Amino acid sequence: MYLFANATIYVGLALAVYALLVTTYGIAVKNQKLVNSGKGAVIGLFISTALAMASLFYLLATSQFQFEYVNDYTSSELPLIYKLTALWAGNSGSLLLWTFFLTLYIVMVVFSRKMKGNPMIPYIMSILLGNAVFFFLILGFVAKPFAILPDVPIEGKGLNPMLQNPGMIIHPVTLYLGYVGLAVPFAFAMAALILKNMDDFWIKMTRRWTIIAWLFLSLGNIFGGQWAYVELGWGGYWAWDPVENASFMPWLTATAFLHSVMIQERKNMLKVWNISLIIISYALTLFGTFLVRSGVLTSVHAFANSNLGLYFLIFMGVAVIGAMYVLMSRYNLIKRSAGEFNSFVSKESSFLINNLLLVGSAFAVFWGTIFPLVSEAVRGTKVTVGIPFFNAVQAPILLSMMFVMAVCPLLAWQRSSLKNLKKNFLIPAILAVAAMILMVVLGIQKAWAVIGYGVIILLLITHYLEFYRGVKARRKMTRENVPVALYRLMTKNRRRYGGYIVHLGIAFIALGIIGSQNYDHETMKTIPIGGSMEIDDYRINYDKLDQKSEGINDIVYADLTIFKNGKRLGSYEVEKVFYGNWDQPSSEVALISSVKEDLYIILSAWENDGRATFIVKVIPMMTWMWFGSFLIVIGSIFAVWNGRFQGVTPRYTGTSREVA
Repeated sequence: MYLFANATIYVGLALAVYALLVTTYGIAVKNQKLVNSGKGAVIGLFISTALAMASLFYLLATSQFQFEYVNDYTSSELPLIYKLTALWAGNSGSLLLWTFFLTLYIVMVVFSRKMKGNPMIPYIMSILLGNAVFFFLILGFVAKPFAILPDVPIEGKGLNPMLQNPGMIIHPVTLYLGYVGLAVPFAFAMAALILKNMDDFWIKMTRRWTIIAWLFLSLGNIFGGQWAYVELGWGGYWAWDPVENASFMPWLTATAFLHSVMIQERKNMLKVWNISLIIISYALTLFGTFLVRSGVLTSVHAFANSNLGLYFLIFMGVAVIGAMYVLMSRYNLIKRSAGEFNSFVSKESSFLINNLLLVGSAFAVFWGTIFPLVSEAVRGTKVTVGIPFFNAVQAPILLSMMFVMAVCPLLAWQRSSLKNLKKNFLIPAILAVAAMILMVVLGIQKAWAVIGYGVIILLLITHYLEFYRGVKARRKMTRENVPVALYRLMTKNRRRYGGYIVHLGIAFIALGIIGSQNYDHETMKTIPIGGSMEIDDYRINYDKLDQKSEGINDIVYADLTIFKNGKRLGSYEVEKVFYGNWDQPSSEVALISSVKEDLYIILSAWENDGRATFIVKVIPMMTWMWFGSFLIVIGSIFAVWNGRFQGVTPRYTGTSREVA
């Protein structure tokens, strides 16, 4: 098994190198047979990577502790599902997963029906294969997933308890699909520049692949936030941790690209900006990988004992410098074909402002993340930037973006007249202001919360009007009933209305963020068995303290009975778990969710006489955050499902037919 497993890595490396060399040489000598040979090698490359994945899955599932990776991240009593998901618990396994997704994307792009016979394919394939060669070199010579220990251990070290959570089954997979997926639009952009091909086809294909990568990045961040909320026992979902930031930054820049590319499609503008956003997004995925694996910053998510940071830093530098060289060498060509803005009060301008806010947000996160490194280099002392900095900077940016999202749908392309602005915005603005006044009357006093809720209400109203007016116009023409008219309206323009659904999802997420950040309550109290504590409308009765064992783990738990406004909600258990193979205990919280708020209870400490200390939090509006996340996923899938490129045909210039 050792020989076979290692062979899959080295055969994969050989195939990746062969495919890269034969494809680039085929491009140089304009020989399609050589390019086709590279395509055949790509299939073998994917099969080899899939076999490597299957081999590591088998070794993990069967507890082959003679393999270093299996010993480091599993143990015999670990449930099978967590033995398998330990594949992405460490460096070499997670890099193998990354490589598998990369080869999967290469096969999907190279053999895509829409790209059949397209002269861009050899160039796209070469760029993606360059990535594959790098990762196979790492797997073959630096982070070896199939390394053997000199002595066979009796038992493995086990999996980090924080990773033994359903959220961590999905979170890394979706995040890696998003990270790796951004290499595809990068390859499309570089291929188009090399071919001096600035037509509509490649940009539409790039946008589609970016939506897919953006969706997976969104899912990764959502599942990561949900995991942190239920597993880490602190009542939060986002701590501006360096690795969290690493996944958030490319999400911001990819979001900016998805908006600004619509201006390029409609008005032939922002071409240099859009390509720059693609390069930045791709570079940020490599930067995030560098952060996770370098150990230069402390993070609960980072891989320990890693020496991979330098390799990723070098690769990132080569990729970015190469991409910028290609962009600058084609700069005059791009600028000659660019359009211009006609008015500052237009949909184009709102998209540009949105872009500036998103990129500004990404830069602020980037600066806050690397500031400890900068301070250490300049002053010799590592100064950590905390949550207050990020919240203070990001809150006004978020509100500004929400406002732009609210007004953008009702602005006209090219130029909006004063009459048009008055017609579209007078009623929504009056309703939003009235709602803000009502909030103040009802006791919501915090300025940021009132403004935030007002902007969210404005966004909901303007987006409702877009759906309402569209349905009304369609019914006038077709006499369809409302559900049919709505369905056909949305399916005729999936990208537009899918985007609106995503906007609504972000509005509900903002609703949850504002509520949970401004109006959460917390209390901590030590009470005897039979005692109780109160917070807001809740009463928590402490009924029992006991211990139990599950395998090699010891669990201290407390039984609680929860009441709200005198009505019994049920019995709940809070736990502190002590793992037989891990030093740090973890908390299993009691969580009661409703539309209005979450009740979040943590067992903090206990005494020999049965007294226990509980931390209890009431966190408003959290359900709306997860509902908004669901809408983002639905909107993204709706935007790309059964998408068409009707009336769009590739147009090639110059040397773009050299390899067909």
